[in-house]
Amino acid sequence: MIRNRSIRRYRWRGPKRERSQAWRTFLRNQIKGIWAADLFVVQTIGFQTLYVFFFLRHERRELIHFNVTASPTAAWIWRQVIEATAWGRQPQHLIRDRDNVYGADFGIKLASAGIEDFRTPYRAPLANSVAERVVRTFRQECLDHVIVLNERHLLTLLTEFLGYYNHDRPHRTLDLQTPVPSPPKSDGVVVTRAILGGLHHTYGRAA
Repeated sequence: MIRNRSIRRYRWRGPKRERSQAWRTFLRNQIKGIWAADLFVVQTIGFQTLYVFFFLRHERRELIHFNVTASPTAAWIWRQVIEATAWGRQPQHLIRDRDNVYGADFGIKLASAGIEDFRTPYRAPLANSVAERVVRTFRQECLDHVIVLNERHLLTLLTEFLGYYNHDRPHRTLDLQTPVPSPPKSDGVVVTRAILGGLHHTYGRAA
């Protein structure tokens, strides 16, 4: 009787594969050139489904670009790429999921622009965890506290929140700095500014 252990010992195993760097190692080594993209949905008071698409820079957690639409298409997504990479600013690598809304030729278009396309595995949101965490921030610190009326209203809300997120909101992963750092001021009266009607407040010295 042939045992399973004997079969496993002598069966052909094929050529030994070279070990590649771990995903975490890749992210750490290439962080300065990595952007992430993601799309999430928002429901309005009239039960209309809106889609928010954004780009995020890994190194500083900076929100580079976002837009809102009721009907995302591959052409609309690519237009957001063009707008986000204007003035010579673009990543070396873009991490995204496998949503069909990107279109079949999205990776080819990225390659023609000099950007390497990294698609996450199926049902693996942790592979794009930085973008997923920002979606959670959008909801917990903004959208869960307001009733969205329509597309224009959502665009206005997120525009104000993006300014707060990039320039005023401290991040623990950045040692409580903001994604877009600004030199501290030591002179002047401390003033407060309400964000989103008082949902958040910022404090700084008057110029």
